[in-house]
Amino acid sequence: MREGHEGTGPGAITPDGCAVELYSRLAAGDEPDIIEAAVPAGAHILELGCGVGRMTHPLLERGFTVTAVDESAEMLERVRGARTIRSTIEGLDLGEKFDVVMLASFLVNTGDAQERRDMLHTCAAHVADGGSVLIQREGADYHTNVPRERVDPSGYTVRIVSAEPVGDGANSVRAEYEFPDATWTQTFLARPLTEEQFEQALAEAGLEVAEYLTEDGIWVRAVPTA
Repeated sequence: MREGHEGTGPGAITPDGCAVELYSRLAAGDEPDIIEAAVPAGAHILELGCGVGRMTHPLLERGFTVTAVDESAEMLERVRGARTIRSTIEGLDLGEKFDVVMLASFLVNTGDAQERRDMLHTCAAHVADGGSVLIQREGADYHTNVPRERVDPSGYTVRIVSAEPVGDGANSVRAEYEFPDATWTQTFLARPLTEEQFEQALAEAGLEVAEYLTEDGIWVRAVPTA
C-alpha cells in the first residue's frame, strides 16, 4: 500500500486504496461522451490508470483502439478487448506515440508533487505530434465542499467524508461508497491545484491547454507546446 493510502471493503485492494470489486460496479457516466467529442474518430488512445475498464469498454464500443495501463493485475484481469500493460504510470516507457493519451480519475491531483510531474512527463512522452492529452482534474471546491454526497441513479451513494491537511499543500481525503449489499472506503492523498497551478504543471512537462472541455473545467484537452 502506498503511504497515505488505504482501502476497506470486500475483495482485492490496489496499492492506492482502490477496491477492484467496487470499481467493477461504478458506471462510466458521461465521461466517454466527453472524450469521444474531443478527439478524432477511431483514434488510438493510451489510457493511463484504466482500472477495471470502466471507460475502456465504452470507448472500445465507440470504435476507438485502446492500450490500457494499470499497476494492478487484479484490475487488468477485468479489462476486455484492449491491449493491456501492467505498469505504474510514472514508470511507463513504451517507446510509442499515441493519438490520444488520457489521464483521468483526478490522477493529476495526486498528493505527491513529484509523482504528478512524472505522470505528466509520461503523457508528454507518449503523445504523437498533433495529438491530444485528455486530463480529468478536480473541481475548484473538491477539498472545501466537504462532507458531501451523491446518490447515483443506479442506487449507490458516494460520500466525500473529509479532506484534512497533512502538510506541503496535500490533503488526506476519505471517500465512502455505500451499496445495498456492501460498503467500501478509500483514503488517499490529493493536492488541490488552481487553474494557474495546473497550467504551470502542464508547462513544466512541455504541455499547454488547448481547451477546457467542460464548463466546470474538470476535463481538459492539452497539447504539446510548439
